[in-house]
Amino acid sequence: MMRVSEPNKTEVPESGRPAPDHAAFAQVARGYYTPIVALFTATLIISNICATKGVQFFTDHSVHLGPLEVLPISTDGAWFLFPLAYIIGDVLSEIYGFKSARRAIYFGFAVLLLTVVCFKIAIELPAATFYENQDAFRTVIGTTPQLVAAGLAGYFVGEMLNSATLVLIKERTKEKHLWARLIGSTVVGEFGDTLIFCSIAATAIGIDSWSQFVNYVIVGFLWKTLAEVIVLPITYRVIAWLKKHEPTYAPREAPALQS
Repeated sequence: MMRVSEPNKTEVPESGRPAPDHAAFAQVARGYYTPIVALFTATLIISNICATKGVQFFTDHSVHLGPLEVLPISTDGAWFLFPLAYIIGDVLSEIYGFKSARRAIYFGFAVLLLTVVCFKIAIELPAATFYENQDAFRTVIGTTPQLVAAGLAGYFVGEMLNSATLVLIKERTKEKHLWARLIGSTVVGEFGDTLIFCSIAATAIGIDSWSQFVNYVIVGFLWKTLAEVIVLPITYRVIAWLKKHEPTYAPREAPALQS
């Protein structure tokens, strides 16, 4: 007896789903969270490298107010970058909430650790006979454990304080008084960051007196806070644009620190 062949059937794997016709890929989450976190992390890495350089302004002048050295101004090479990291942190907290901002902070912390480990490995690798810049290479990226600890501790505490303060103020003000939560969170976060970082890193970048230390803390804190105020119109526009274009932006049912 002739057997009639059955029509071809799509192979069904053990999962019960039809076998796909093309290669499998995961979907990238929509929205602007990912590129903002990438910019946030890149700013942190660059800042921590630049911060290894001690910088002074107005070195031809010497002005003191009691124990406080007003001039010259002592700071580090990342003085113009740290404010940007906090501005991006404000945007993350305002748009995506504390949980998402905290996730970005954890990610940044992990990447900073990875950066330090990779730099250490690169420094210890044997230099080629034709490579004449080993000492300069070590000097530029060979951050000491003291600076690593200062950067990580200051960053983690400062960013957490910044994000938590912003969302707690927003819980009370809702969509009103954006300026209050941007500036208020910056004051709290930047002070925590600056105090911790300077306390640990001061001697590593050459600050060897109390007057220089106080100057370092005050100048760093005031500059970073002032930078937030100066760019407030830009921050307002970025936040307004994201609120308009993020389709999931809406009030949450959970309290601010749980959202």
